[in-house]
Amino acid sequence: MSLIKVMNLTFAYDGSYDHIFDDVNFQLDTDWKLGFTGRNGRGKTTFLNLLLGKYEYSGNISANVSFEYFPFHVKNKGDNTLDIISDIVPDYLHWQLVRELSLLKLSEDVLYRPFDTLSNGEQTKVLLAALFLKENSFLLIDEPTNHLDMEARKLVSKYLNSKSGFILVSHDRSFLDNCVDHILSINKTNVEIQKGNFSDWWENKQRQDHYELAENDKLRKDIKRLSDAAKRTSNWSHEVEKTKNGTRNSGSKVDKGYVGHKAAKMMKRSKSMEQRQQSAIDEKSLLLRNIESSESLKIAQLPYHKNLLAELEHVSIYYGEKQVCGDISLKIEQGQRIALQGKNGSGKSSIIKLICGEPIHYTGTFRKGSQLKISYVSQDTSHLQGTLTSYAASNGIDESLFKSILRKLDFSRVQFEKDISAFSGGQKKKVLIAKSLCEKVHLQIWDEPLNFIDIISRMQIEELLLEYSPTILFVEHDSEFCKNIATKIIEL
Repeated sequence: MSLIKVMNLTFAYDGSYDHIFDDVNFQLDTDWKLGFTGRNGRGKTTFLNLLLGKYEYSGNISANVSFEYFPFHVKNKGDNTLDIISDIVPDYLHWQLVRELSLLKLSEDVLYRPFDTLSNGEQTKVLLAALFLKENSFLLIDEPTNHLDMEARKLVSKYLNSKSGFILVSHDRSFLDNCVDHILSINKTNVEIQKGNFSDWWENKQRQDHYELAENDKLRKDIKRLSDAAKRTSNWSHEVEKTKNGTRNSGSKVDKGYVGHKAAKMMKRSKSMEQRQQSAIDEKSLLLRNIESSESLKIAQLPYHKNLLAELEHVSIYYGEKQVCGDISLKIEQGQRIALQGKNGSGKSSIIKLICGEPIHYTGTFRKGSQLKISYVSQDTSHLQGTLTSYAASNGIDESLFKSILRKLDFSRVQFEKDISAFSGGQKKKVLIAKSLCEKVHLQIWDEPLNFIDIISRMQIEELLLEYSPTILFVEHDSEFCKNIATKIIEL
């Protein structure tokens, strides 16, 4: 066991006036299975890069271990998988590699195939196997689930649970729960560590948030009561002080000493109340610092003139001679939230492309309502660039509504001035989702919309879909999201 000590860490990117970290202190045990969480843009990947020594910073990070980052960069994806592993871990022992592959339910023959012929899920598993061949290293695992289907996520979480000595960045609640024993969270104003899995951390956070909201309400009432009382006392003392130079109603002479003493006593009481009021205000300012903004969003989907929007009957889809899925039958009716599930490569994205109107070779019957308007969120965000203002204009959506939705999804106003190409992966996906929510359509179709999106935003999007019940067809490997949202599941 050794410790990673972070002391007085302060960091901001060149040209940026807002700090990612500001005088942060904490320490990590290198034996932990550490889940790393926080909203998009808070600095999770930045912190991993600081551990790797990629940026200059002020403060100190001390560690007696080396760091390895996942995913590895693979230069020549056409090379045999075994050669790629040899480049990553030159001194590996073959029997150890075969053992890791076996734990990940991969056969040894993947080693003798070109890396680019493996599925995204197989590539992820192979690189994870290589990662855990690195001995005496603390492993930095950055969002490994983005290319894994549900079955693969369960398998990889079980695999990671058998290991230790890593930081895992993931936004999948079930995945984190299955394989971590501590949580490192980047909050709005601090960084904290708690023992337990994500559900333990979330329960503690909700308890703390509820306590702070109750305290905030109580202190707000106290401040108002003290403020009103202080004003009354101050007014009384001034009125009493005025009588020093006058006469009583009876015409007798005023006892200035008595009146002055009474006025001073009232003034002292007023000052005491002011101090108590300021103390209450100071105490109040310490509350609500880490309560995340998760205001409800609004969506106004267009009603369609028929209940049935689209239908597939015994549809099979082909790429060339190869059949990617066969004999698919499904109906999309108004108000349904349909999850398309199945292993990677089972044809989920192909069905979505067919419904969206892309030229797809298929057999069987496909019917789509006339003048049906669809909003599509793709997996790909690489095309996003320019300002949010120009993006809204080019897509014909209401800019103020678009930015309002992004604000509620935790975008700062500073973010509005940046080019979209500089956004984090999660922030780019939020741009696509916000655009989709602004579009006047009959049907939302989202293809893996939650990749890179932080957990609190996922919960927020869940609440939105449950409240407004739009008609939506989606592919998503986050099992909690599917369980909470889907009214119907189509398994391919």
